[in-house]
Amino acid sequence: VLYSTGYMTNQGVIQALTGKGDIIFSDKDNHACIVAGTMVTMADTWRYRHDDMTHLRRLLQKADDERPEAGKFIVTDGVFSMSGVIASVPELVQLATEFGAVLMLDDAHAVGVIGEGGRGSAAYYDLGDSVQLTTGTFSKSFASLGGFCVGDADVVEFLRHNSSTHIFSASMPPANVATVLKCLEILEAEPERLERLWKISDYMRDGFRSAGFNVWTSQAPIIPVVIGDMNTSFRFWNRLIEEGVFVNPVVPPAVPRGQSLMRTSYMATHSDDELDFILDAFERVGKELHVIGSNGMVDPGS
Repeated sequence: VLYSTGYMTNQGVIQALTGKGDIIFSDKDNHACIVAGTMVTMADTWRYRHDDMTHLRRLLQKADDERPEAGKFIVTDGVFSMSGVIASVPELVQLATEFGAVLMLDDAHAVGVIGEGGRGSAAYYDLGDSVQLTTGTFSKSFASLGGFCVGDADVVEFLRHNSSTHIFSASMPPANVATVLKCLEILEAEPERLERLWKISDYMRDGFRSAGFNVWTSQAPIIPVVIGDMNTSFRFWNRLIEEGVFVNPVVPPAVPRGQSLMRTSYMATHSDDELDFILDAFERVGKELHVIGSNGMVDPGS
């Protein structure tokens, strides 16, 4: 089933499939549209620590012990939008099966990027048939606009008739649909694009780390470069613009206080020269603003 945007997809799916008496188990670092979905349903929301399967298990067990009649709905980003971390899908599938929960993956940043043929986070672990619901957006890898939810035919049909953000919103424009279809054709016909994208991602992660930057535990073409306090981050961002590099600054509440960052993301069409240009600019500005030291290590005074 298709939606006008990815944001409306998650909000509409969660609202339609959960209700009073149910419990939603949501990763603490889930995207804002998932949070919005949990706020417009009558279900209770229990948040588990980021990708912490031990904590999630405890919450599921608590639900079994205290509210055995409750429906359980686990929802998580497949690839987390700020950190580039890939969710622990095998463990999520195991827990969902063990506790009789529905598992929903938001693959906005995974489809077209990870897994065989860019099929997403479940495919990355060869678990494509083990996840009940996968949502996503066409505004990332598909250079368009719109969102989607895939699942069993009866669930999809239910959403068509019960998901308010699908029913009461305009359909995707034909031009956007055509763009998505063409992108799917390219993904299937030119697998070398994904290979190139992953080489670029590895190269940039290694480059940032060699320069002394903290990129957390990024596993995808989303690579966060941690700067620190908010003021320094905005100065860093402004200097990068002057150096000819456009990047998105991310500050609280999107990230924890003291961990403001530059969110970098990559395309298969970035050239080697462009990548080196980016790394050189980051290193120059990092030293200038004392985010890293002259020796390439994290500056103790930052």
